[in-house]
Amino acid sequence: MTPEKDETPGEEVVPAGAQPFEVIDVREGSFGVHGSGDTSGFGGLNTTIVMPPASTAPFGGWFDEVAEHLEDGVSGAIEKVVVDRGEITFHIARSHLLETVRHLRDDPTLRFELCSSLSGVHYPNETGRELHVAIHLLSMSFRRRIRVEVSVPEGDPHLPSIVPVYPTADWHERETYDMFGIVFDGHPGLTRILMPDDWPGHPQRKDYPLGGIPVEYKGATIPAPDQRRRYS
Repeated sequence: MTPEKDETPGEEVVPAGAQPFEVIDVREGSFGVHGSGDTSGFGGLNTTIVMPPASTAPFGGWFDEVAEHLEDGVSGAIEKVVVDRGEITFHIARSHLLETVRHLRDDPTLRFELCSSLSGVHYPNETGRELHVAIHLLSMSFRRRIRVEVSVPEGDPHLPSIVPVYPTADWHERETYDMFGIVFDGHPGLTRILMPDDWPGHPQRKDYPLGGIPVEYKGATIPAPDQRRRYS
């Protein structure tokens, strides 16, 4: 349920009949840009960004089994557990990340053998935890999927690489480094994978400018977005 639009970051919103959500941002326009920078035509949009609350045990079904075995195997690693829309997310302290994913892979009662995806998210208003990494793990043995999430501050965007545990995370970590600037310590070759090596900044961060480079089509030049006229 969508909360009211007059909330501010850090406040809790309680829709009728639901648990409280934490408001982490209130964005204006299509890209949160003020003035002529938003050339999308959606400058009047207002969107409240909320996060689901932490869940309390019992979580239901096999979720409890996984949570118990993880807590027993890596004590103190879990910061919180969120069950939302039929999915479970374990928020893990970054100091325990490598130990956690190794336990999730190797414990015979868990057996999350495959890392299917790793990606970054930027929440500028989450002070001290602005950059998140979401890791999706699949147990082919038990046909289960979970999400592991870990956060780092912009001022210290370092995480241990999980490539030694899940080699499939190699290019995923490179893309997350390229787009968000998260440094995966111990990665075998952490270089940009999409942008040129000398490209300034990390394009999927929320504070990355909307400007760009002019594109030439058979002699006709299309100006960068921040140089175009306003449409609203």
